[in-house]
Amino acid sequence: MSILIYAESAEGKFKKTAFELASYAKKIAAETGTTVTAVTINISDASALAAYGVDKALNVNTDKLKAFNAKAYADVIKQAAVKESSKFVLFSSNTDSLYIAPLVAVGLEAGYASNVVGLPQSISPLQVKRHAFSNKAFTVTEITTDVKVLAIGKNSFGLVESASSLAQEDFAPSLNDNDFTVKVESSEKVTGKVTIADAEIVVSGGRGLKGPENWGMLEDLASALGAATACSKPVSDLGWRPHSEHVGQTGKPVAANLYIALGISGAIQHIAGINSSKVKVVINSDADAPFFKVADYGVVGDVFDIVPKLTEKIKAFKAQNS
Repeated sequence: MSILIYAESAEGKFKKTAFELASYAKKIAAETGTTVTAVTINISDASALAAYGVDKALNVNTDKLKAFNAKAYADVIKQAAVKESSKFVLFSSNTDSLYIAPLVAVGLEAGYASNVVGLPQSISPLQVKRHAFSNKAFTVTEITTDVKVLAIGKNSFGLVESASSLAQEDFAPSLNDNDFTVKVESSEKVTGKVTIADAEIVVSGGRGLKGPENWGMLEDLASALGAATACSKPVSDLGWRPHSEHVGQTGKPVAANLYIALGISGAIQHIAGINSSKVKVVINSDADAPFFKVADYGVVGDVFDIVPKLTEKIKAFKAQNS
């Protein structure tokens, strides 16, 4: 019996969330006297997981799974859980895994809790604290099924190194042709930039930037901070920025360590989608903007005056400390 995690990867490398999930699983394994097994998809070497307590990796390598397919991925993970007799199956609470996890839960007849924000308060019965009501509140959820499926919120636990001796095993699950009725003809991704899903810091812009021609200063600040760039819904609707950068309740959820909002008033849908971020900073010329009510730090002023100066200060600071 082993705790099973789905270790997500992109372009042949593990995402930071995979290491955080491994750290979380190791804590539960220590409490329950079991081990941690990871399922990887199209990773040639899973040895990086050893630093975070993973004891075994089931490596699935097949061209059929190069493009994300929720049904096929869920079936692979379900078969791995059965193989390992896993009573806990863990995912990260991000876009892809939130598609997969419910399918796995149904396949295993397991109870499921998403947006978990801490270690279990009790193992028997299992009780976990999780976000509720668009991240405005917390709830304690109890799962009584034999198998439990949890999705852990990003940056809610952190990375904890716990070196282990990792055994790697090729795993060849059966793939159902019915899962591949939808074909992906091509997939284009931006490379060389920090993605919103993996970012520790996100710099986001709204209509206060007045037009797409002014996004250069936001990108300069993001580059100085090693951050991902994002935008509000009106900005993506206007075509100033791609929809892939739209964050909020109707876009991509953000749980960064630092979220900086430039010229964003703070509609309730936007706040709900970024409220899991640990520190929120807003710069806006409107002192009555709703964002100031939820921000940890706020600056009332012109973004066109403040942001370039802030960027130069950050660059100077990093130069002095490099």
